[in-house]
Amino acid sequence: MILNAPLSIVPFAPEHQNHVRALILAGLAERWGVLDPARNGDLEDIASSYHDADVLVALLGDRVVGVGACVPRSPGVGEIVRMSVAGDLRRYGIGRALLQALCTRARAAGLTRIVLETTATWDDAIRFYQRYGFQMTHVYDGDVYFALDLPQTSDAASP
Repeated sequence: MILNAPLSIVPFAPEHQNHVRALILAGLAERWGVLDPARNGDLEDIASSYHDADVLVALLGDRVVGVGACVPRSPGVGEIVRMSVAGDLRRYGIGRALLQALCTRARAAGLTRIVLETTATWDDAIRFYQRYGFQMTHVYDGDVYFALDLPQTSDAASP
């Protein structure tokens, strides 16, 4: 499949709520087969749940095809959460574009480090983050943790 509409990355808006929730849940169901409703309460009202975060939505034309958020965790540190790309559009650069936009915005907000975690058995996700430049920091309780230090000079190359 070739992307037949322009890709844009925009801040989350209330009109994205149902589409973003459905996208994330579809990705989780695809990965795990079943969903635990107790683990996804944050998706009922994304604007409230992530009011301090930078939530970005990838649109292909007017279709929501990706999402990711950077949540401030401590001074200078943000955590990437809820990264998801529509199953039929993976490997077209949408996830990379979202991650690049999140890192660029984090750097502009003064963050110096981005962290994230994913399940140790989610090989595609692990390779995706490693290709972007994230370094594994540790493995704990079935999850792999990563960090990426953000360059703070305006002439520094982006990851």
